[in-house]
Amino acid sequence: MDLELQNKVVLITGVNNPQGIGAATALAFAHEKAKLVLVYKKIAYTYNEDATGHDGLDRYFKANSGDATKLESRLSSMSADYFVLETDISDETNVRAIYDAAEKRFGNVDILINNAAVADVHGEDTIFSLTADVVDATFAVNVKGMLLLTREFVKRRKECDKIGGRIINLSSDNAAHSFAGQITYGASKSAVESLTRSLASEVGKLGITVNAVAPGPTQTGWIDADLASQVLPKIPLGRLGMPEDIAHMIVFLASDKASWITGETIKVCGGHVL
Repeated sequence: MDLELQNKVVLITGVNNPQGIGAATALAFAHEKAKLVLVYKKIAYTYNEDATGHDGLDRYFKANSGDATKLESRLSSMSADYFVLETDISDETNVRAIYDAAEKRFGNVDILINNAAVADVHGEDTIFSLTADVVDATFAVNVKGMLLLTREFVKRRKECDKIGGRIINLSSDNAAHSFAGQITYGASKSAVESLTRSLASEVGKLGITVNAVAPGPTQTGWIDADLASQVLPKIPLGRLGMPEDIAHMIVFLASDKASWITGETIKVCGGHVL
């Protein structure tokens, strides 16, 4: 099926984990011959180097502490048309600079993928242990950054009299509903889903669709064997999600085949949350 995404300009955040959804999405759009604007920010995680040879938090922390070199190598081998920026999306000056760079290289951005997210993964985030710093850091990226990127996307599409466009946000299949032990992250994803519906109502008249994809347990390097054994019985399809599973839905929603879908949160979770 031809998704007609060739030469579309796609902005994707959170791409430095080579096992991540952002990287898989970049590769999927590259396969469709889209032009890619790739954004990430290193996160200064601490990890045990000796434990990074297998899936688990140490591998995940190392990946997110690094740059996008591995992804760039794969894109180069595909002769993809892309460039990469390392920057903080919670700063509106940086957000404007991202779009300026995109327009200088490729022209107006057609598709925005709000994938970047952070969570307090070093410990429990409960109402008993909640700190203001965790709330600020989580919402700065997961909500504020998403909104700043979306505002700039809509503003520039409107100023250039561009009709249509796609905004796809990343949520979670269960965190937005109830996520005891990670309440700040869960609250941020609930906000993402609410904003998806509100934004879809506001920008529909411009021909822009806004949807969210809510992955289930997806192996982006963080699920070790013990956790997998606990999670797998809760997934009717009997396997963990792979980043490509999520990327395929994102690419479909970005295409004209999904032109009458907006304001939706679509679970891609193998039946994990029904």
